[in-house]
Amino acid sequence: MARTELDVGYVARLARLHLTSEETQLFQEQLAHVLEHVARISEVDVSGVEAAAHAVPMFDVFRPDELRPGFSVEEALSNAPRQADCLFVVTKVME
Repeated sequence: MARTELDVGYVARLARLHLTSEETQLFQEQLAHVLEHVARISEVDVSGVEAAAHAVPMFDVFRPDELRPGFSVEEALSNAPRQADCLFVVTKVME
């Protein structure tokens, strides 16, 4: 594996996913295939193609803003594993 490729095992650890070595190998192979397809797509000459946000023209796709009820603080924190002072408490992630 080249150093420029994404290391699935490393990303899984960052995401706190517990993958077996077989799953890690399978996902690494699948990711390699995806990156090959992306490399092939990047070879296509698109110099004459106008940039667009959508494949088809879209107009008036936004709905009007409407005030709707939201969660209370208690409801929002009801499933939080840890909380303090009406806030979510999360583990600091630093490398």
